[in-house]
Amino acid sequence: MSPSLRIRPYRPDDRDAVYDICVRTGAAGQDARGLYRSDELLPDVYAGPYLELEPHLAFVVDEGGRAVGYVLGTADTQAFVEAWRARWLPRVAGRHPPPVEPARTADERLIATLHHPEWMLAPELAPHPAHLHVDLLPHVQGAGYGRRLVETFLSAVAAAGAPSLHLGTGNDNTRALRFYEHLGFQRLTVAGAVGTTYFWCPTAKRG
Repeated sequence: MSPSLRIRPYRPDDRDAVYDICVRTGAAGQDARGLYRSDELLPDVYAGPYLELEPHLAFVVDEGGRAVGYVLGTADTQAFVEAWRARWLPRVAGRHPPPVEPARTADERLIATLHHPEWMLAPELAPHPAHLHVDLLPHVQGAGYGRRLVETFLSAVAAAGAPSLHLGTGNDNTRALRFYEHLGFQRLTVAGAVGTTYFWCPTAKRG
């Protein structure tokens, strides 16, 4: 690990860097810039609501004062979904109006996800109330910072009372699948999940 890199809590001035990381890792771990009608769309779904609603559970890898990786999430998915609909969606719905459903294009499917946070509430996930998203820029991958981010988040949500955590990753993101399996996460079957593999793990310190 580089001595110039450290993990610290998220700060509001990290927002643009977190949005940038989200886009640059948003295509199964590859660069998603230009894939959607706006580069704000992907992070407005997968980063912004967490930074707005749960900033105390966001942590970054700092390189010279700039975030180059992050973990963010919630300790209580049910409450988070309610806050998303009440507080986040009104902020962004103007620039991402709901499409005519059923959604057909990649843009429409992602915007539909923004407008339907309740899709996160699959019954199989309920016993594992916390969930997270973790991303790092390519030059800091493979050096142990992903593991440290996950461990930092697990400790934070355990302290918040969450007994276990779930996450989902695309079936085509083979690097992420190997990463979570290496960390000892267990696969979780979710009825109707298409193209996504789910995992869970306890939040208590393991090993």
